[in-house]
Amino acid sequence: MSVYDFSKIEKKWQKVWKDNNQYKMDTRDDSKPKYYCLEMFPYPSGKIHMGHVRNYSIGDVVARFKKMEGYNVLHPMGWDSFGLPAENAAIKHGVHPHKWTMANIEEMKDQLSMLGLSYDWDKEVATSTPEYYKWTQKIFLKFLENDLAYKKKSFVNWCPSCETVLANEQVVDGHCERCDTLVEKKELEQWYFKTTEFSEELLADLDTLDGWPEKVRLMQKNWIGKSHGAHVDFKVKDMDKTITVYTTRPDTIFGTTFMVVAPEAQLARDLVAGTEYEKDLDEFLTKMHTMTQIEREAADLKKDGRFIGRYVINPITNKEMPIWIANYVLADYGTGAVMGVPAHDDRDEDFAKTFDMEIVPVIDEDGKMINSGEFTGMDKDEAFKAIIEKLEKDGLGKSTTNYRLRDWLISRQRYWGCPIPVVYCDDCGIVPVSEKDLPVLLPTDVEFTGKGESPLTTSETFNDCVCPKCGKKAKREVDTMDTFVDSSWYYMRYADNQNTEDIFDSEVIDKWLPVDQYIGGVEHAILHLLYARWFTKAFNKMGMTKHVEPFKNLLTQGMVLMDGSKMSKSKGNIVSPVEMVEKYGADTARLFILFAAPPE
Repeated sequence: MSVYDFSKIEKKWQKVWKDNNQYKMDTRDDSKPKYYCLEMFPYPSGKIHMGHVRNYSIGDVVARFKKMEGYNVLHPMGWDSFGLPAENAAIKHGVHPHKWTMANIEEMKDQLSMLGLSYDWDKEVATSTPEYYKWTQKIFLKFLENDLAYKKKSFVNWCPSCETVLANEQVVDGHCERCDTLVEKKELEQWYFKTTEFSEELLADLDTLDGWPEKVRLMQKNWIGKSHGAHVDFKVKDMDKTITVYTTRPDTIFGTTFMVVAPEAQLARDLVAGTEYEKDLDEFLTKMHTMTQIEREAADLKKDGRFIGRYVINPITNKEMPIWIANYVLADYGTGAVMGVPAHDDRDEDFAKTFDMEIVPVIDEDGKMINSGEFTGMDKDEAFKAIIEKLEKDGLGKSTTNYRLRDWLISRQRYWGCPIPVVYCDDCGIVPVSEKDLPVLLPTDVEFTGKGESPLTTSETFNDCVCPKCGKKAKREVDTMDTFVDSSWYYMRYADNQNTEDIFDSEVIDKWLPVDQYIGGVEHAILHLLYARWFTKAFNKMGMTKHVEPFKNLLTQGMVLMDGSKMSKSKGNIVSPVEMVEKYGADTARLFILFAAPPE
């Protein structure tokens, strides 16, 4: 019996496919119906593993099948090539992030080619190249022009040992992933994208995504977090000041016995200014800065707080209520202040019992109002509406729809990311870089120490510049953008990646969007998938595309595990596809990974 020589046969046909441009797709060709098949692009870490093989094999099956059915198939590949690992490599090994990244790309490209995947490599993009990030910078400028980008102060994760800001994902169990020092909170000015601009659209349009897994839609729905309630105004005693709180339970307002303010909120600082309680606030803030947001939101958090010497007046009962700062209230939720209803909220109850405060029940087990003045005896749902009506009539509050979703903090104190194209002028303030001067290039004369501010501050050639508006001396922004910005629009650039005149040609994008089949990990259900949806809606608002959703069908392919853990380079549990291909052939490796756990 003859032996199937997979090595000889696979190499022969892969060469034929390459020589014949078998998978090249002219995105302006209208001779056939279009089909856009896309897998989430990888970070170029240097080696692919069987988790990658699963993702790309599924996409390859779909792309080949649709091509055989007579479609013009767009099946591109590229690299999410900005990011912290390259910077860590620079610190550890003294190799420049660009050199490290490009070497990894070439290595991974060879590995993917060995698998015989049907990619149109002419469509390749790498987010860390000036040819790509020039357009990321132009997008930032368009967001700035259209009031979708802004700068404000906020608290960030700060490692006192590394003397640097950390992204949330770099904080592990409250400690710096690099040096294991306890992370603190520090207030800095940061850039934001206004994701809240499309809160309702992001939520409502989930109902149009029939081709998405229900669990992903539910995760996004919960993250956006739409709720109905009321804004209620509480007058501060002996101050010309009113505190507005958002509550989903206006029916419990008669049970409000105290107010809790986030210790890091400016409101707390204003309330104690010039009083003996300023010191208490500072001491409590120092304590809070060692806690992560996850810890402070945990149900089993041990409640802690301080009375700050002020009182508010309950607008319905006219009772005086003490104002406290507490560890379970966060500045970026609602207004940074919460009305304490200990009889009907578990966290408020824990806090009230810890500090021996009054607990007044106002709804009985049957859902009837008690201890609620004129509303006593009403059903709680009836009282919900009636109390809001009274607040609105008396000018003390109003019916409100609220969202849990917050604006996206995109500032990163890192080198290996897209430079933010603005300068700071003493006379003109924040000034956008002129479009003709894009891209703002990353300098090469930087030091990678892992200490202090962004490495961009060490560059003599980068910092000093001229104000585009007045021509005087100015300073460049030294923060770079979150790498999720790069991956929020790459699927559009693929279709028109050779365009040197603009971000993309809207006619081409309108033809190829939405992506017909998107394949990738469920771990991206919130951040990447939500941000990509937001980008598409922002582009639509700015007249860049007629589409409002980027991905028609989504497959979350599951994770390939080794000894019960997700495969990753950092865990050292990678099974190399290269060894599999060399031993059994590409077809065998691909067939096995599909049949071991069939993608439904």
